[in-house]
Amino acid sequence: MRILWLSAGLLLPLDKGGKLRTYHLMRHLAGRHEFVWLSYAEPDQPAADISGMSEVAAEVHTIPRRAAGKNGVRFKAAAAAHVMRRLPYAVGSYVSGAYRQKVESLLRSARFDLVVCDFLPPVANLPDRLPCPSVLFTHNVEAEIWRRHADTAESAPKRWLLTQQWRRMLRFEQHAVRRFGRVLAVSDADRDTLRRLYAPLPPIDVVATGVDTAYFAPRDAAERPGRLVFTGSMDWLPNEDAMVYFARDMLPLIRAREPEASLSIVGRAPTAPVRRLAAERGIEVTGRVDDVRPHIAAAQVYVVPLRVGGGTRLKIFEAMAMGKAVVSTAVGAEGLPVRAGTHLLIADDPSAFAGAVAGLLGDAAARRRLGRAARALVVERYDWSAAAGELEASLLAAAGARSSPAAGVPLAAAGR
Repeated sequence: MRILWLSAGLLLPLDKGGKLRTYHLMRHLAGRHEFVWLSYAEPDQPAADISGMSEVAAEVHTIPRRAAGKNGVRFKAAAAAHVMRRLPYAVGSYVSGAYRQKVESLLRSARFDLVVCDFLPPVANLPDRLPCPSVLFTHNVEAEIWRRHADTAESAPKRWLLTQQWRRMLRFEQHAVRRFGRVLAVSDADRDTLRRLYAPLPPIDVVATGVDTAYFAPRDAAERPGRLVFTGSMDWLPNEDAMVYFARDMLPLIRAREPEASLSIVGRAPTAPVRRLAAERGIEVTGRVDDVRPHIAAAQVYVVPLRVGGGTRLKIFEAMAMGKAVVSTAVGAEGLPVRAGTHLLIADDPSAFAGAVAGLLGDAAARRRLGRAARALVVERYDWSAAAGELEASLLAAAGARSSPAAGVPLAAAGR
């Protein structure tokens, strides 16, 4: 098949969960299908990030766009400008006449069997009618993320702002998922949430999360006593919230039992609240690293104290593949086919979470038992090749349909 794949950004560098998922899935299918890629690119994006896309795409097209950094005045000004607009900021900030024109030009210039929108932002730039079937690849249920942000906001003004964004995202996401011939979710939980929020819907297929079990494998490196680690894109608000929450409400309780406990926060573009954590005793904020594996290997326990989120957590599968003991909240492990007590520990309130972490720090046998079971699960069932097979079956089914049932539904009602 010839597939036009629309995204908000390049996949390289592979420093976010969504990028990793799409890259590995496309990599497994690129030999059998022709992908034409369109996304934004930063004006100063390294040329290697663009040329490297040839590993998964036959053609790569980019539209220049400079994203507002999430720490500065430009970001706050851009966000403020969307307060009174109908589109949610997370989508409206990607609206682009140049992107839309390029989509239309590509669709005119050649025949495509399928159009795939990767995440929601490209949907805002789609023509109202498409000449071929279409698929929406949802890596999260975005409205649920914003609802959880609003639920955990600690001030009335912030709660009001996040509630407005949640309602706008709910409206936009509803119209978005209904205009495609097929929708892809990354977990049964996300599929069920989409159906609960937005029914009636087109067919929804689940594409399981995978992991490169050869790359993420146990290491002989010595663990640092008391070391905890969290990895992820640190400019994603759920990750920021998780680390601030952990440092404030959980780490002191852990240190009451394990005084030498320390934390390594590993991931790209830490926001100002995350960077400030580095000033506290025993907390390291690395920023972007070329390889997360040494940081995971050095830790005794991998922590996932997420209160907000959706989709599935690639970070947990990576830690499990390396044979690490994991402690997560229920939200952090949501959508993953894991059993609490067998593959990881799950706890939600700060006292229970801290107790689970401290208990593992003091029990090497328990850490090894969890790590072995976790590694065995992902090796046996969750290699990327299996997930790619699920994706291919869904794409073939979508392209085999006579037409995209909602291909002519405009987004005007969603506020474009």
